[in-house]
Amino acid sequence: MNNLTFSAPCHFGTEGIVANELRFMDIENVKAETGRVLFSGDFCTLARANLRLRCAERVHILVAQFYATSFEELFENTAKLPWEEFIGKAEAFPVKGSCLDSKLMSISDCQKIVKKAVAKRLGDKYSTAWLEETEAVHQVQFLIRQNNVSLMIDTSGAPLHKRGYRKDANDAPISETLAAAMADLSRVRQNHFVTDPMCGSGTILIESALKAMNIAAGINRTFSAENWSCIDNKVFKAERELAKSLERPDCDFFAVGSDIDPKALEVARINALIAGVGDRIEFIERDLRDFLPQRERGTLITNPPYGERLLSIKEAEELYRTMGKVFVRKSGWSYAAITPDDDFEKCFGRPADKRRKLYNGMLQCQLYMYYL
Repeated sequence: MNNLTFSAPCHFGTEGIVANELRFMDIENVKAETGRVLFSGDFCTLARANLRLRCAERVHILVAQFYATSFEELFENTAKLPWEEFIGKAEAFPVKGSCLDSKLMSISDCQKIVKKAVAKRLGDKYSTAWLEETEAVHQVQFLIRQNNVSLMIDTSGAPLHKRGYRKDANDAPISETLAAAMADLSRVRQNHFVTDPMCGSGTILIESALKAMNIAAGINRTFSAENWSCIDNKVFKAERELAKSLERPDCDFFAVGSDIDPKALEVARINALIAGVGDRIEFIERDLRDFLPQRERGTLITNPPYGERLLSIKEAEELYRTMGKVFVRKSGWSYAAITPDDDFEKCFGRPADKRRKLYNGMLQCQLYMYYL
């Protein structure tokens, strides 16, 4: 099916990164909006985006957008849409959504209206008064913002940050998609040496390795759309083969992760092995105070503990002072650290060369970046 419109929701602050990812896949009509990126294509595009996007949270089919201020308008506009092009006679279509600054603010009522409208359309098209909903799931979602309605079908299933390699994690781990965004902003390339001196379960280093080796983020997982009757199973197979053909197994990337917690390091080793990059990352037990940028060139990316996460504010700020001492200026080295603490630069001892606002869940953070 051609000329579909898709929406890829993402962390606030990563919209431009996701847009560039899509453009590099030769995907058309890419448009970044607040909290999501729109693009167009066919079912091959759907599969490609799910498999290869690193920084988006999901891929939705954007079925329609319209204006509605009453339940009648919501029902009528929903019921006239071609849901049968995606949802088979026995396939399930649960509904969920959200409302913001609109006349229609009851989520439960909007769920019922959308569900009833989709069921009417499908019942009419399939000439049945009863829809079994026993087969593949099509999660229908609505977003009503300032009376503008977006109706979507989720194609991903589990969110895209669930790559399949992180079977275990330390306390308060960073999400895979945010770690991938940090690697992108740090300009990780196939010949880089990357290090994280507070690596925890290794997510930042694993995402850096996947990026450097051009291993598709979703290559080892499945997606809900793979089970849909409207999509030929050859579509995902072909896109997987294409993604595999683009990998760079002979690149020069290497990474070192260190932490004071041996249990976290063991988890990190297992995660890296599952992700297929275990031979590219060395994990060692080491205190942050013993860090030295010994190599000629290096890219340091880290997510230090902070007050709202693991440490008290006082302990976190003492950690930032230590970072300022050991992250010394050295030709060929760059440093990036994410934190919500507005006093980070003061504690670190010097202003960042560049800052980027990012969200870790609902927590507003800054990525502080330092160069020579």
